[in-house]
Amino acid sequence: MTGTVGGPPIQELYRLRRDAELHLGEDGSLSLRQTRFQLALEQPGMGRRALLLRLAADWVSDVEVGRLVIGLEGESRVLPAQLLLRRLVAHCWLDRRVQVADRPLFDLLPTGLGRGSLPETRPHLPGTHYRLSRFATLAPDQDRLVAASSLSTLTVGCADAALGAVLAAAARGIGPETVARTLGVPPEVAARVLDELVTARILVTAAEFAAEHDDPPLAYWSPEELRLHQRSRVGRHVLPVGGTYRLRDRFAPQPLRRHHDGGPAVELPMPDPATILKADPPFSQVVADRRSVRQHDEADPLTVDRLAEFLYRSQHTTAIGQAGGQEVGHRPYPGGGGVYELEIYPLVARCAGLDPGLYHYDPVGHRLEPVAGWGPAADRLLAYARGAGAMSRPPQTVLVVTARVQRLMWKYEGMSYAMILKDAGVLTHQMYLVATAMGLAPCALGAGDSHAFAELSGLDPLVEPSVADFLLGAGRAAGTAGQVGPS
Repeated sequence: MTGTVGGPPIQELYRLRRDAELHLGEDGSLSLRQTRFQLALEQPGMGRRALLLRLAADWVSDVEVGRLVIGLEGESRVLPAQLLLRRLVAHCWLDRRVQVADRPLFDLLPTGLGRGSLPETRPHLPGTHYRLSRFATLAPDQDRLVAASSLSTLTVGCADAALGAVLAAAARGIGPETVARTLGVPPEVAARVLDELVTARILVTAAEFAAEHDDPPLAYWSPEELRLHQRSRVGRHVLPVGGTYRLRDRFAPQPLRRHHDGGPAVELPMPDPATILKADPPFSQVVADRRSVRQHDEADPLTVDRLAEFLYRSQHTTAIGQAGGQEVGHRPYPGGGGVYELEIYPLVARCAGLDPGLYHYDPVGHRLEPVAGWGPAADRLLAYARGAGAMSRPPQTVLVVTARVQRLMWKYEGMSYAMILKDAGVLTHQMYLVATAMGLAPCALGAGDSHAFAELSGLDPLVEPSVADFLLGAGRAAGTAGQVGPS
């Protein structure tokens, strides 16, 4: 597709999308494949076969399509080749490049696949200024800057670095004149640039920009949360999601068991399942009684035996085996693929039988490994937990839940952090049920001081970040219960 009004022609070039491959069958047929998707092209003919091979290797223009097919099959076969090209574009099998003369300006990169995956065309409105969308992101991708929006299935690659300056100016608002001046292109080219950026929802009108901030439903979403949601779910895009084992050939998997060498471990008493079974209330009663309790029994605080039973019933790990070349196991709660990336670090402020400090619970050996003594970072962590839990006094124990992200990301792609949050939610529920059955005082926190924890533990937050926090203490006797929360 070309345009020649008032200046050098606007050309559109095509190339097979980077995440797709062209496969040749034994019967001479060709097929396009992208992860779990496939498009069969049975006996495409010499000209279209040559076209597909060129598309898989490099950018191809409409003019080159005609020359290629005419040279192999004659002019009568150009139309079928062009129809194939349009079909591939409509079904998002091709990236598109827009250039002026020999100067590439931008690439249009679909993230969906199949008819209807491309967004509806939204040409710019004359006399209207456009802003950079609140949901737009700019990120490097191989050799170019790519602009994307969580509200669109089309991303824009900046083949010309000057387009990045256009997007930077759009933070304040731009019109076609700014685009033309920044890129040094004629008005009709600037109009085409605006058209594509508006279609991809990278740029929005002033009214749309205001609605993104002020009107439901978009005003409720933060850009980070919407990106996480869209990336970790399939349907709108065909990026890899799931157990792809993308790092299997690059790194060795981490073992299931996490060790800390902070000093002699505290061996914990092993609970007796038969005794627990007799003492526990019925499951339906536990579910009905589950509440957040924000006061701890100061006269009769948590003991090491009770903490040991709680940790065992919440996190004890058994049945260690192999799956996909990775150690997996079994815990009292479900975890994605049996990977069990979550670890529990009790920050003990007051627990009979334990010195104050930070410990790591070894769920395989059922013991506590000392990590750090008490210090300023522990004070900050405890103070934040007290405030977040709306407690009148400091909690007796803060259970910090971390994620060994490399264990999960070694196997899963596109959904790893979303899965970590789901696993943390399941573990939180498990801890609530166990604490309720044991008559303890549980309270989950919406957030914790990750920086204080990283400082205290010495753990790299990119390797093992804290992802959840849970307060635990001795519950008051019946009739003397303290603050009980609605959660």
